[in-house]
Amino acid sequence: MKRNTLFVLIALGLGGVGVANAQDASSWYLAARTGMVAPDSARTTKNSAFAGIGAGVWVNPNLAVDFEYGINNADFKNNSPRFGHQWESVQLDVAARWFFGEIGSGWRPYVMGGVGVMRHKAFSGSLLSDAGYTASGGWDPMATAGVGMQYNLSDRVAFRGEIAGRYDRDNNSLNSSLAASQGFNRHSGFTDAMATVGLVVNFGGGSAPAPAPAHEEAAPPPAAPPAREEATPPPAVAIDLRGVEFKFDHPRVGEKLVPSLKAPTADSVQILDEAVDTLKRYPNVHVSVDGYTDSVGSDAYNQKLSERRAKGVYDYLTEHGVDASRLDGPKGFGKSSPIDTNKTSAGRQRNRRVELKVESQ
Repeated sequence: MKRNTLFVLIALGLGGVGVANAQDASSWYLAARTGMVAPDSARTTKNSAFAGIGAGVWVNPNLAVDFEYGINNADFKNNSPRFGHQWESVQLDVAARWFFGEIGSGWRPYVMGGVGVMRHKAFSGSLLSDAGYTASGGWDPMATAGVGMQYNLSDRVAFRGEIAGRYDRDNNSLNSSLAASQGFNRHSGFTDAMATVGLVVNFGGGSAPAPAPAHEEAAPPPAAPPAREEATPPPAVAIDLRGVEFKFDHPRVGEKLVPSLKAPTADSVQILDEAVDTLKRYPNVHVSVDGYTDSVGSDAYNQKLSERRAKGVYDYLTEHGVDASRLDGPKGFGKSSPIDTNKTSAGRQRNRRVELKVESQ
């Protein structure tokens, strides 16, 4: 039997903006959070609400750095010398979060550490001014550390819960003659406990290049009647189809291909249908369905992901009339055989793909 390798590659670009894209070095996000502060007992304040917002960037798939602003105004306790008043605090910090687990996982625990400054105003502006202090209060260094869990709701949105300790060096509020005159014992440095929940909205990550229009060289004219022969592809055929995009961490185990595609699905389905049509017009070829990923994540995770995506395309072909006897696979190759660099977002996007390698018989 004569075999001619045709090098027909139907590259289904699996770029999209999945977690592997939304959490790489080219993406950034906004994170809003709210929660509660349980103060150091020396403050003589009640538990108080906390609100904050930050802008973050993914340094790599495991490390994110946030630039954060937070505020909490705490009421003094009934037995405090300042009962009936509030202690105002404003926090500015830079926090690093190291995430564990696979980049495609829904749940990702993390540890956090940060440094910054806090502005304190335990007394009214008039009291501060009369005592010779700045009416807006003072600034002091702070540090924070904690643990948290992030759940990725989609490729763009995540929920984050965090418990942290905050050390506030505050050498202004209670370590002053004004505080002593109000009945406080002199004190500097406070350690507060914080519990917050928040919503993370990812941006950036590099837009996928516009899908290249499907291109196919004209097939040779059919054989003259009366003999009817199967259409034979030309010696070299190159079909470059891009734009098939998957939802974050899809397809999952047992999931069909189309439900796993990112909305709007019509464009991706059209590209797949063009592949089906091409194979039907050349029924004398056998096709290997091979899945690949980029280099983000572990070998084990990428292997399974490449197998699931290859199987999704394999099943779609058979369900739309391509005989399974013509298909070899599905096979996953993980992050092996990249077709572009993995050092850029655009390159990683090209490497996340499914290929149909076709041979005639």
